[in-house]
Amino acid sequence: MTRSAARGRTLVVIFGAAVRPDGSASPALARRVGYAAAFAQGDPSVDLFLSGGIGAHPPSEARVMADMLEGAVSAERLILDEASGDTLQTVQAAASYARAHGYAKVQTSTDAYHQPRVRMLFRFMGFGTRPVRMVARGPKRLQAKMWAREFAAIPYDAVAGLNAVWRARRK
Repeated sequence: MTRSAARGRTLVVIFGAAVRPDGSASPALARRVGYAAAFAQGDPSVDLFLSGGIGAHPPSEARVMADMLEGAVSAERLILDEASGDTLQTVQAAASYARAHGYAKVQTSTDAYHQPRVRMLFRFMGFGTRPVRMVARGPKRLQAKMWAREFAAIPYDAVAGLNAVWRARRK
């Protein structure tokens, strides 16, 4: 896609999650893809950035997402990022892609507990983002565990994200 082709378009970044041993999407991955697909189906100016490499089980998270979206969103609107292995790498790749192609807006498709960290990292990369609205699912105990994990990850990614910005500016 050329820079001018994306002008006025929205890039929705779908953050990866686990792939099961049989190659299917985990509930978190299926939820993130489902909400992003519904959003994209309602607006033809939305492209989807599918991010996630191969984790504990193949195929890549991005490939599983693309397979789930087949027939729901046209392949021309899908951008696969199979290299990113974590949240920071996904944000860096998506921000670089959005900047290079002139996207007007960036939105994120991930769970509510993950949004504060994602939005912080995008701000470091020079992008304000909005979340794709999602309904929280799963047992309350699991939700609490995921929020606690995210609170622990925010300081780590704050340092790593600022370091990545600093290194990029030194080049």
